[in-house]
Amino acid sequence: MNQYARIYRDALLNDVVPFWEKHSLDREYGGYFTCLDREGKVFDTDKFVWLQGRQAWTFAMLYNKVEKNPAWLESSRLGIDFLKKHGMDEEGNFYFSLDRKGSPLVKPYNIFSDCFAAMAFSQYGQASGDQESLDLAVSTFNNILERQHNPKGKYSKIISDTRTLKGFSLPMILSNLCLELEPLLEKSLVEKTIDACVKEVMEVFLDRESLMVYENLLEDGSLSDSFEGRLINPGHGIEAMWFMMDIAKRRGDKALATLAKDVTLNLLDYGWDKEFGGIFYFLDRKGHPPQQLEWDQKLWWVHLESLVALAKAYQMTGDAACMDWFEKVHNYSWKHFADPEFGEWYGYLNRRGEVLLQLKGGKWKGCFHVPRGMFQVWRTLDSCD
Repeated sequence: MNQYARIYRDALLNDVVPFWEKHSLDREYGGYFTCLDREGKVFDTDKFVWLQGRQAWTFAMLYNKVEKNPAWLESSRLGIDFLKKHGMDEEGNFYFSLDRKGSPLVKPYNIFSDCFAAMAFSQYGQASGDQESLDLAVSTFNNILERQHNPKGKYSKIISDTRTLKGFSLPMILSNLCLELEPLLEKSLVEKTIDACVKEVMEVFLDRESLMVYENLLEDGSLSDSFEGRLINPGHGIEAMWFMMDIAKRRGDKALATLAKDVTLNLLDYGWDKEFGGIFYFLDRKGHPPQQLEWDQKLWWVHLESLVALAKAYQMTGDAACMDWFEKVHNYSWKHFADPEFGEWYGYLNRRGEVLLQLKGGKWKGCFHVPRGMFQVWRTLDSCD
């Protein structure tokens, strides 16, 4: 385990973090550039609020959990101040995107901007002692809870009377967000939220017979025979499983840990491309052509989240199959995603594992999944020996 732990630690501290420190900090207007080409050059200056929150969280997390490095705290503050000044509308909802100077471009239709802002404020507030950030973390979290059953609100395009679906994403992210903010929240609220998330993830969206995690269900929890209702996103389900493992570890719940491990292995076996290797992005549960044209692409975050889940599953259960799969996903990922010449990881491969886009960051990829994944794998495997 030590060999793998060193690989992920060294990559995090000597490659990934320096890449973002060197290329992404906007010291003139605040916040971060995320649209970076292979070499780290900025190709677009728009700022996507959820990526601003994710990067501010990343640097504060490193400060809190790796080393009290003042440069990391300052890098986090760059994003925190930008979010405080420009990120919210008058109702406290977070915009989706801003221009470089912070003027809003896209309205706050996406509740995940709020989720990652709350994470950022919490982590930074705990690192710096800034009470304003801690208060913003709690108020944003409470706002998310109020909006959770209608997250898009007036921005929704769905005609709800015809086919109302509920999505897996929010209960999944809330299970992690609640643990992130636990030191700031009342114990009863934490337990109530975790209970609700575990029930939704492991009893509603997870089909216990097939061990498949569905992305969308009808409001009563039943399946919808539609594009959205048949959708399986293996990486999303696997990411949720390591959130469940963290809850299982916190609660000493061996049964939950074992079930999360079993689901992880099942989704990997289902989602693995038997011909070219790697994990498919989207699949249709009945084997029909998926609606998403990018269904067969191989994405960076899917593989990183799988590595985290497998490391945690091995740590908690000792199942040798977890380490076998870890080595398989590790070998594929480092062969195809890593860029030893210019640093960091590519985000998008075609089915054959060839690089589709030379970017290291954009509208969807920022300073989050790679550093978080490497930190989690490093610390998890380091504790196995």
